[in-house]
Amino acid sequence: MKLIHSGTSPFVRKVSVLLLETGLENHVEKETVAITPMNPGDVVPSANPLGKVPCLIKDNGDSVFDSRVITRYLDTLHDGAKLYPEDESLWRILTLEAMADGMVDAAILMAYEHRLRTEEQKSPEWVEAQWLKVSRALAHLDGQVAALELLSMASIAVGAALGYIDFRHGERNWRDIAPKLAAWEAEFAERPSMQATKPG
Repeated sequence: MKLIHSGTSPFVRKVSVLLLETGLENHVEKETVAITPMNPGDVVPSANPLGKVPCLIKDNGDSVFDSRVITRYLDTLHDGAKLYPEDESLWRILTLEAMADGMVDAAILMAYEHRLRTEEQKSPEWVEAQWLKVSRALAHLDGQVAALELLSMASIAVGAALGYIDFRHGERNWRDIAPKLAAWEAEFAERPSMQATKPG
């Protein structure tokens, strides 16, 4: 299998952490690309018409995307404890993963506004509207820390999301909004898989 990826993508980081946590990292070749929404290049659109990473190419040539589909697929390929539980708690895990991914979507839009648009095009109101989504999610997750204690795709997704917010929006001081989540993140970030995949 081959994973088309970018080193700073929090969605790629989710997949990379799963590979390390499940022992699958040696079964997946990685191809690094540098893309933006304005310049997706040729490699990514040929595998994913949406022009986004990550994209997993299976041994038979089929493409798998987006990150939630990739992680769900990869979780079927190992014999260890599943990151997507096979009981009623699955729905909570999926919902928390979706919330983390939504935070990342908003945080990425904020970064694009600063990095890809001209001064005339930039909208502070748009940026703050995206941050409001992130801050609401942070406040909600602050009350859900117990659900993140067991390693799952929810905890991995939330860890990756918070890492990205630190990487691109550290000045926002998200820990002031969610102190219990901050305490959880400080411990989770020390996992070898998280240390090995830090952006930057």
